[in-house]
Amino acid sequence: MVNKTFVTRFFAGIIIAGVFLLNASAVKAQSPFKGLENLFTTPRNYVILHTATAPAIDGDINDDVWKQAAWTEVFQDIEGDSKPHPALQTKVKMLWDDSCLYIAAQVQEPQVWAYQKHHDDVVFYDNDFEIFINPNNSAHQYYEIEVNALNTIFDLFLGTPYRDLGNAMINWNAEGLRSAVKVHGTLNDPSDVDKGWTVEMAIPFKSISLGNYVRVPQDGTLWRINFSRVEWDTNVSNGKYVKQTNADGRNKPEHNWVWSAQGVVDMHFPERWGYLQFSKNVTGSTTFTMPYNEQQRRYLWLIYYREHMYFATHNEYTSNLKQFGLDSTITVDGKINRLQLEATQHQFMGLITDKIDNITWTIDQQGLVRQLNKHDE
Repeated sequence: MVNKTFVTRFFAGIIIAGVFLLNASAVKAQSPFKGLENLFTTPRNYVILHTATAPAIDGDINDDVWKQAAWTEVFQDIEGDSKPHPALQTKVKMLWDDSCLYIAAQVQEPQVWAYQKHHDDVVFYDNDFEIFINPNNSAHQYYEIEVNALNTIFDLFLGTPYRDLGNAMINWNAEGLRSAVKVHGTLNDPSDVDKGWTVEMAIPFKSISLGNYVRVPQDGTLWRINFSRVEWDTNVSNGKYVKQTNADGRNKPEHNWVWSAQGVVDMHFPERWGYLQFSKNVTGSTTFTMPYNEQQRRYLWLIYYREHMYFATHNEYTSNLKQFGLDSTITVDGKINRLQLEATQHQFMGLITDKIDNITWTIDQQGLVRQLNKHDE
């Protein structure tokens, strides 16, 4: 779902709640992650198998091709375990070949409805299923594809998240995308009870590649991906589904159910998405292992969140790591790392360097994560 709420409101909310202590001596006595635990739960992961036969994109996900793929865990509330488990089940499975990413989703729904009919209509005004993909794992340059039970597609590209003043490019289209929906019941008919709907997609790698060549994953390639389901509470009026409203006449908030918990009601925190690991192991026995640099990045994201919280109060960034309860030397997975923080009033850069391999990862005030090249140092 598109959410243009600027992240300062989120950070300010934490400060107002008294979770974040600005006094450096008080912070030092507790974990530097204290108060932000919801943003540092371990994302879910999925090892995606290579297929020699592409699935037929017809909305039927029971064909033999899909039997080789495992289901994800069922969806949970976007905020995670702190909220009730969704009342209706949603799950996904995935495959890939040398041209496309294939996605199948099963959406349990006793009343299947949809009214948005045109490409790039705001599909989340209906109940929908959404896909978020960040191939370069930089938290920038990512793709969103939404679909409803009418198989209406809303696709968009974001160079940076909304929180970092990004704007959606709605005129971007996933060229070559193929999708199909199968309704298990009757669409837009309140008089009966449905089982739900299933959706299939084939997303060409060329449609989600930037630059002058197609970036096809290799064995072991790691992407970030997440899936969301928007579900509205409705009543039936004159044979149509109408969203329930509050006392002030506004629509009640939608339910946001996701594969990997975001920890915040916003899908546009790409660093919180799940891990998608590509595998060509024909036995399907590949297991996921959290990469070392992902463990390093936790400290960069901690700096990012803390710096924006600090800015919300002081109207400037700080270069003092101790302000956030951090030391310049930290241990990550048993390895010694050097942590650095550079800042001016309006910019900052956090850096983490393994003291053995001397590889440095950085993050800036816009949440761009990248490996620092030697000539950049």
